[in-house]
Amino acid sequence: MELSDNTSKGKVIASGIIPFVFVIIMMAYIFGPGAELLDLGIPLPEITIEKVDFVDSEIQATVRNTGPIPVEIAMADVNDRIHPAAVEPDGHLERYEIALVRIPFEWNEAEPYIIGITVGDGTRFEKEIEAAAPALQPTLDLAVFFAIIGTYVGIIPVMIGLLWLPFIKKISKSKYHFFLALTAGLLLFLAFDSIEESIDVSNESLAGSFNGTLLVATVVVLSFLGLYYSGEKLVKRANSSKLAKPVAIALMISIGIGLHNFGEGLAIGAAVGMGSIAFSTFLIVGFALHNTTEGIAIAAPMSRGKLMIGKLAAMGMIAGSPAIFGAWVGGFVYSPFASVIFLAIGAGAIFQVILVLMKWLREEGDKNLSSASVASGFAVGMLVMYLTSILV
Repeated sequence: MELSDNTSKGKVIASGIIPFVFVIIMMAYIFGPGAELLDLGIPLPEITIEKVDFVDSEIQATVRNTGPIPVEIAMADVNDRIHPAAVEPDGHLERYEIALVRIPFEWNEAEPYIIGITVGDGTRFEKEIEAAAPALQPTLDLAVFFAIIGTYVGIIPVMIGLLWLPFIKKISKSKYHFFLALTAGLLLFLAFDSIEESIDVSNESLAGSFNGTLLVATVVVLSFLGLYYSGEKLVKRANSSKLAKPVAIALMISIGIGLHNFGEGLAIGAAVGMGSIAFSTFLIVGFALHNTTEGIAIAAPMSRGKLMIGKLAAMGMIAGSPAIFGAWVGGFVYSPFASVIFLAIGAGAIFQVILVLMKWLREEGDKNLSSASVASGFAVGMLVMYLTSILV
């Protein structure tokens, strides 16, 4: 009997492996003896200038080969004038390989420049810089500056929003449902905002070969599924231990908001790094006002549990402090690809939290989620976030 069971398991395993074997054989043939089947048309080179830094008397361009074939960097130009350039580590780039092109050039701050890179077959690619600004160098003073900005944008507004907790704690059940739905509306706006920002960054700075929109969709779904699984574990643990369910839900909300605020910090750091002082100022003021509403999202579920000042403060730090780390990354080591990924992860996390809130509303007695308090809460939440976002 045991032998029969082992034979049956072996057949099941074999039936699962065999299709993969045929896929491997097929791909090996296409990229081996059958390679001529793919030689339809002429493959064209493509490179992407992902980043341009202005350092002392030099312009540094970070270049990535995003085409289907290897390329050789032949020369560089500034404003259509060819200049000598050094390429590190070398000028030969395989697909997705990165090189740093260093162009000696006496640039002037705030002036516009067009940086051009020409590859071996004569194809030229360019990136326009509206106003040159010195590349930020990591220093203690600058790190402290970004920490202060991140605190002002992330931590302080969220903590101010948490002051709503005593008010929410004393209201009736229907009004409490209104604030839970308001929380969901706030978060839904943040999720859409994160997706919009990630797609904008993708369109502006990522090559088409990365399929930016599909990359965002994939990361949002994977983030949602991963955090949904983790969130369910956290809620079950809360139900079977001293960890209260309102605290577990508030913690998930804080994590989702924190991931979103990391993306906001990236935007501010990148704006300062590019020398766009006016734009960065609008971002700082707008985000600071915008993020006061995020504290309400954390306060709403916490209001149905025992008042715990320490845990409430910890939630505020989890939600707000990532803005500091985002500002550091955006200002010192900004990467468009990383920005797209983190913004998409934040959106997926927020969608997961919204689903948890909807489940809790049903458990609280609003079975069909169509009461006036829930519908109006959603609408007001979205409207409040839109009106505060106008300043960003």
